[in-house]
Amino acid sequence: MPSRKQRRRQAKERRHEYEYVYVDEEGRELEVDAEQLDERKNGKAKRSEPARAAKRGGRAVQPPSWNRVGKRALIFAPLMFFTVYLLGGDSLSLPAVVAQTVLLLAVFLPFSYFMDSLTYRTYQRRLNRDKR
Repeated sequence: MPSRKQRRRQAKERRHEYEYVYVDEEGRELEVDAEQLDERKNGKAKRSEPARAAKRGGRAVQPPSWNRVGKRALIFAPLMFFTVYLLGGDSLSLPAVVAQTVLLLAVFLPFSYFMDSLTYRTYQRRLNRDKR
């Protein structure tokens, strides 16, 4: 009898609709017929089918862009301002709070772009590895 964790995992797999594809030797993704999928689920897969099946889904990672980083800055700048204002207490004047926020943004923006590019390169490497 499956454990509670296994039952939850199986229920989750039944809830989500995955699109199954086969990856051939050249790295192309081929759609799976409903009959083949039913046979595969029942453990009666044909020998002529490729051995490896992949689930297609999830979110595609976009290439890094300064526009996206700017939009992110518009979201985080007020949060940074209020955080510096609250943590500064009475010791920081308004120009000092603004200067601290600008300094934080000067560090945050390039770091955010760097993280986007790192994520995109990792995603591209994973796609290339899966195609092989």
